Amino acid sequence: RSLVVVHFWAPWAPQCAQMNEVMAALAKEHAQVTFVKKLEAEAVPEVSEKYGISSVPTFLFFKNSQKVDRLDGAHAPELTKKVQRHAASSSVAASSTDGAREDLSARLKKLINAAPCMLFMKGSPKEPRCGFSKQMVEILNKHGISFSSFDIFSDEEVRQGLKTYSNWPTYPQLYVAGELIGGLDIVKELEASGELDTVCPKAQKLEDRLKVLINKAPVMLFMKGSKQMAKCGFSKQILEIINSTGIDYETFDILEDEEVRQGLKTYSNWPTYPQLYVKGELVGGLDIVKELKESGELLPILKGEN
Repeated sequence: RSLVVVHFWAPWAPQCAQMNEVMAALAKEHAQVTFVKKLEAEAVPEVSEKYGISSVPTFLFFKNSQKVDRLDGAHAPELTKKVQRHAASSSVAASSTDGAREDLSARLKKLINAAPCMLFMKGSPKEPRCGFSKQMVEILNKHGISFSSFDIFSDEEVRQGLKTYSNWPTYPQLYVAGELIGGLDIVKELEASGELDTVCPKAQKLEDRLKVLINKAPVMLFMKGSKQMAKCGFSKQILEIINSTGIDYETFDILEDEEVRQGLKTYSNWPTYPQLYVKGELVGGLDIVKELKESGELLPILKGEN
């Protein structure tokens, strides 16, 4: 199940000898990877023909007897990068504490249940890499459906294994609550019949999301930066004031989420940041907090007594 890297070489090519040195160094670094350093391309013509080896050096990458990648030419940095990437994905797939590889079907089950609505596609929602995947993403977005995705090009084991696991031979594949809904044609039929909106979970509305964030802790501060590092003078000042009260509080960095940053200004009818909330109610910004501190009202308010 581990990664195997095969070097198709020729004894007359000096660049092959150089790349063998690179492979020897990589072998020391990646003990879990099997390196076949010298497979003479011209001595195994049927193998070379099968894998389209037309020049040397050429490197083929195999996992579970499946070819997952190739590199043509003497590019040491690129070879190093590919070995690191594939070796890392092999170790990520390893699971149980005794170091045994996670059973593929268990891994697929985990991926399918990674989100209430999971799309296995070619590419990503922002950059689909086939027309069917692009159409699927457009339909889901049009209906405001909340989904996560997995790029099957990133993992050949998942790409092949899921077809058998789900008994569905093509991509994209859409799952809801761990159950296969189907591919693009099925989703189009569900859209036409009006069932799609009842089958798939809707994306959380911004207003609902803001309510959840505001009530995440009894005292919530929406600011630029975090408790550890404020990213504007006003946020820094309000942190110092709240810290001086000894009251426990949580923060949200509005610079990390533009939707929240803009939406909260409208929701609370307060145009600037920082914004302080206690038990889901807006207290105000820096000026209000300063006034409350001077009047002695801040501590009781933060405690929820007022």
